Amino acid sequence: MSSFVVRRVVAAATTLAVAALGLVAAQTANADGGHGKRHGDRLTITVLSGEPDQVTGGDALLEVTLPKRVRPRDVRVTLNGDDVTSAFDASADGTLVGLVEGLELGKNRVRVSTGSTSGTLTLVNHPTSGPIFSGPQQQPFVCTTARGRFDGRMILGQPIVDNQDQFGIPVAAEGEDGSYPQDGRGYPTADADIVGWSGDCAAETRYGYVYRSTTDNRFHWLDDPASPPADTATTTTMDGKTVPFIVRWERGTINRFVYSVAMLAPVGEADPTQPDDSLWNKRLVFSFQGGVAIGHTQGTTSEGAMLPADLLKLGYGVMWSSGTRTSTHYNLQVGGETALMLKEHTVETHGVPDYTVAVGGSGGAIQQYVYAQNHPGLIDAAIAQYSYPDMVTQVIHVGDCELLEHYFDATDRANPKWKDPEVRQAIIGLNGTSFPKNLSAGETAQWNQLYAAYQALGYQVMTRDPASPAPALMECKPGWFGLTPLAMNPTFTDVEDLDKLAQGADGVEWTHWGDLVNIYGTDDEGFARVPWDNVGVQYGLKALTDGVITAAEFLDLNAKVGSWKDSADMVEEGFPFVGSFSPQNFDPWSARNMQLSPDGGVTPAPRRAGDRDAMRAAYTSGMQFEGDIDIPVIDWRPYLEDDLDMHNTQQSFAARQRMLNADGDASNQVVWFTDARPSQQFDQTPMAFAVMDQWMRNIDAHPKRGVAGNKPAQAVDSCFATDGSLIASGRRVWDGVLDTRAAGDCTQKFPIYSSSRRVAGGPYEGGIWKCALQPVGAAIAKGLYGAWRPTAAERARLAQVFPGGVCDFRKGDQGKPRRW
Repeated sequence: MSSFVVRRVVAAATTLAVAALGLVAAQTANADGGHGKRHGDRLTITVLSGEPDQVTGGDALLEVTLPKRVRPRDVRVTLNGDDVTSAFDASADGTLVGLVEGLELGKNRVRVSTGSTSGTLTLVNHPTSGPIFSGPQQQPFVCTTARGRFDGRMILGQPIVDNQDQFGIPVAAEGEDGSYPQDGRGYPTADADIVGWSGDCAAETRYGYVYRSTTDNRFHWLDDPASPPADTATTTTMDGKTVPFIVRWERGTINRFVYSVAMLAPVGEADPTQPDDSLWNKRLVFSFQGGVAIGHTQGTTSEGAMLPADLLKLGYGVMWSSGTRTSTHYNLQVGGETALMLKEHTVETHGVPDYTVAVGGSGGAIQQYVYAQNHPGLIDAAIAQYSYPDMVTQVIHVGDCELLEHYFDATDRANPKWKDPEVRQAIIGLNGTSFPKNLSAGETAQWNQLYAAYQALGYQVMTRDPASPAPALMECKPGWFGLTPLAMNPTFTDVEDLDKLAQGADGVEWTHWGDLVNIYGTDDEGFARVPWDNVGVQYGLKALTDGVITAAEFLDLNAKVGSWKDSADMVEEGFPFVGSFSPQNFDPWSARNMQLSPDGGVTPAPRRAGDRDAMRAAYTSGMQFEGDIDIPVIDWRPYLEDDLDMHNTQQSFAARQRMLNADGDASNQVVWFTDARPSQQFDQTPMAFAVMDQWMRNIDAHPKRGVAGNKPAQAVDSCFATDGSLIASGRRVWDGVLDTRAAGDCTQKFPIYSSSRRVAGGPYEGGIWKCALQPVGAAIAKGLYGAWRPTAAERARLAQVFPGGVCDFRKGDQGKPRRW
């Protein structure tokens, strides 16, 4: 695999300078809005740790609310007929809360009787290894519990033996000190004594302590929490307590992924399995992470996301899982399931939080939008960094990138227009520039090398200033290069250490669709169904109406641009993705997997019709964000357009438009940009945590005002300078983005670009898998082509290029299920 194609990871921005935020202690009720309140003459049984049909691990935290005049001592609780009343304690207002353990797999019956009344609740228990609702678990599945290291020690260690059939990862006999012969990845070496194999990758739950050192400002293991070393730092929590900076750290596996729960612990805590939560501020943080991957692995650990010092020191509890890291997989059904299971476990261990706030960048932000939609109550607030509304609909326009670049570079290489990045931008929509910023020396060398190959072979190269350190580029290149084959080519994988192949993964379909085959299903050839479609899409339509390209160029582009082959017909990629350079193997566009014209455009290149079942599944599974969420959201990003970064600015507003589409209201979302020109210097996330805490306290104090009615003064659309200082804020600062008003103060300061499908006439929010088609004549009659009045010959050519008609985006997504 070339170094051009890497896992792009934007970790949760949790190295936060929160110390000076001025956060104060607050008495807040639990996020369910009704916990601890009498319900008149009703007896109610509530699962505080999750949904009754989604219980895992054999236990559930329950609350019993009693009718008036019923005393707690008169209550009897049974589980499947066995008395479990002793598990419950009475609270000050007379409700009972207890952790019920010993649930059987499957259905369990809880009965509460008081003598005068009774009630029952059915709990459905699932194994800690999952699944709950995500369907058959993926195999092969690579165990990585032995890989994670912290401060010189394993974070977890080898997985638990679950078979003797040589299925999965071998497990070695360990010495008294836990050592065994191992390679650099934690796997046993050939001379190790193998005692079995692990297919499901479960690991023993481990508890320990770490302390923050004043010497190097890092965490280190603390073997005796009663005797912290002299260099232990101190911290002042949100509750105003100044204490040694010691953290209890629980690690284990849930739903086959590695998890972590960390929070402050007092000196000398006797038993980490019975935690002393006196230093917890009763706020939970879900630390999500980004990246791009195709699954079949347990994932890797991340010290910064598992142990974010500037959150932990304030008293936040922090939850993390390798299964909620999109550099592990992009199956957000499995990710959401994992998040539910982890939060359930945390609540059962530590109690119901005042609220749960999520933080994470890129894929970590996507998870916040999608999980808030699919699992109401999982998170109560979101701090979405570098956001997209979802992953799956990004494939729609990103799948256009190399089709268009191939047309510019190769098919129509003689046209000098395509040497101008602004002309390409008018068609691709994403930013392009002759002066790409902030490329590393290695990136510069790579792009210069690749473009030298373009020139040597006679392909098109965009113009650039001779003094520029790299060629002119479109965001399609440094931002999205290699992502189309990663998402769509079943032969394409970034397996580097071959441990997946050792488990028989050479038969795996390495695509996003294959990773989510439980959702999308399979086609007649046995491959996962693919929704990508470009039938009727008129590439460069706005460039035509704006006069950037001529009618002849518009017709030629659409006749020759082509589409992608079906999965069964795709073949191995060429250089720079696979193999060494040669003129025959040079294929930076994946053109060998395109459907192109067989005769230079005389016969128009075919377009690809996406699978409608896959389109429907994207909606019904919740993989597509539709905008129906009502939690507070602070959507923050540094402005990276000049870097041609893949996290383009239109995405924050695409999410907003989807929210507006859902119910006409997006007042629960705040959009912040921080200038990163010439380079990123300031992280607005600490401010976001402070504002979000005030927002949540306001909601608790005035629930009838709702989310929007409880915004603190700083919870408003804003933009900031490179040093974090405010440029402008208010309701109108982003005017001109989603409306026709004059550009607001922030809109003027931060140019926002487009996408190939918006240029083709699609809506701002994207997400249209299959457009409605209209006859070419009808499109001409409606004035779709602006000042261009096609001649009879041009009308005939349009009809030949688009035999089924052209897109009428006003009619919405034809791939969306009815009554959805």
